[in-house]
Amino acid sequence: MSEAFGGDFITIVDDDGQEFELEILDSMDYNGESYTAFLPADMKEDDPDYGIIILRCVQDENGDDIFESIDDEDQLQDVYEHFMVLLFDDEDEEE
Repeated sequence: MSEAFGGDFITIVDDDGQEFELEILDSMDYNGESYTAFLPADMKEDDPDYGIIILRCVQDENGDDIFESIDDEDQLQDVYEHFMVLLFDDEDEEE
């Protein structure tokens, strides 16, 4: 991870070998699994595909953390809603 603009960034490679740079927003444990929310660092905010990306963090056979997509739409929606509370609930309290 590199430090830039005050945030943490990682580069991931998808199944097709394409690299993406992501800014880490936050991580949480939920229902016995770990999840991390990201924003694409190499995409403009007005791009229609721009938005929060949520990946599950699992350990491979070597004990290294790897990120994988969440294929179950209901699970993804549930985790997304919990991230929205985690990320934006503090902002509501400050107003």
